[in-house]
Amino acid sequence: MNFLSKIFKRKKNKVKNTIEIIAPISGNVIDLNEVPDDVFAKKIVGDGVAINPTGNLIVSPVNGIIGKIFDSMHAFSIESDEGIELFVHFGIDTIELKGEGFSKLAKEKQKVKIGDPIIKLYLNLIRRKAKSILTPVIISNMDKIKKIKKFSGLVNAGQTVIIKVIK
Repeated sequence: MNFLSKIFKRKKNKVKNTIEIIAPISGNVIDLNEVPDDVFAKKIVGDGVAINPTGNLIVSPVNGIIGKIFDSMHAFSIESDEGIELFVHFGIDTIELKGEGFSKLAKEKQKVKIGDPIIKLYLNLIRRKAKSILTPVIISNMDKIKKIKKFSGLVNAGQTVIIKVIK
């Protein structure tokens, strides 16, 4: 293997290990420390971003398999095809709504692609009843991550990159 092929191989491998996580809901990306819950703000369960939502649909942020969709439908876990474990949690204390304001559109163990619908929500109803509608998107297996880059600003569900990780 000559010098140039070594460089290009190294570059190709680096790109291959970069995984993009796409916005699961439309809105504005904010820092986790703004979430009014220490479990997320202090990164106890993992690192990521939060989204102040404007949309009514939560979609898959990665190609992968849905793990758990909580009975209250306020949160779900998903593992990407590359082994990134994500936790998407709509709002704070929304478990107390016991499913009110949410409709499940996917099921556990379902194979999904970026943008596939998972949960429909009734934003105005939840906004009135929940402590917060900020939506943390958390990487729960940070021990497998070498580098994380977080983005901010306005995002569209199923389209805008919110996090890039190197595994």
